[in-house]
Amino acid sequence: MTDISAQPADGGQASPSPYDRRMLVAIGASTGGTEALRELLGGLPASLPPIVITQHMPPGFTRSFAERLDKHSRLHVKEAEHNERLRAGCAYVAPGHAHLAVRQLPLVGYYAQLSESEPVNRHRPSVEVLFLSVAQAAGHGAVAVMLTGMGKDGARAMLALREAGAYNLAQDEASSVVFGMPREAIALGAIHEVVPLSQMAQRLQSAVEARQRALASPLN
Repeated sequence: MTDISAQPADGGQASPSPYDRRMLVAIGASTGGTEALRELLGGLPASLPPIVITQHMPPGFTRSFAERLDKHSRLHVKEAEHNERLRAGCAYVAPGHAHLAVRQLPLVGYYAQLSESEPVNRHRPSVEVLFLSVAQAAGHGAVAVMLTGMGKDGARAMLALREAGAYNLAQDEASSVVFGMPREAIALGAIHEVVPLSQMAQRLQSAVEARQRALASPLN
């Protein structure tokens, strides 16, 4: 793995964003997630804070998947690269061979860190790894979404996100292909809202705006 001490490289072409630089959106998905992500990202504006995504997918498919998402979204969607700076208006998909985590540097902001370490919850990339890193790096500046998926990867990390001050959304059972991952997160008390996929883009935008107002408070 590349030495992370190097200066992070720019990651994508940023769109002007009205949001606080401390804000970040994280999305986890598995079975059924490819279509769910297409619908969700297709309904979002280009001005959002950086978005990081872990979709369970084997190596060799995530780059083309990100390119397909890019064609159907106002956001710039790309496969995440090690040590790249995360930009507003861009969405970064974890490569199929590596965990994606988010780190923060003073005066630089958020950047991507990739690791080929052992699978977590039998997955690499793992939603758990991404969400735990976002809880640590962004805390109350984060909004997290758990989409359709089998198993429980990321559920405990969503609880860590909530405890760190993040706002969490989960896809509802009726619109999920498999309700496993959202159900586990809900059962742990990690979720603020359970939302149909058709309304997820709107609710995500509302949650981001609410986080923005909270961060603008003199108390923050």
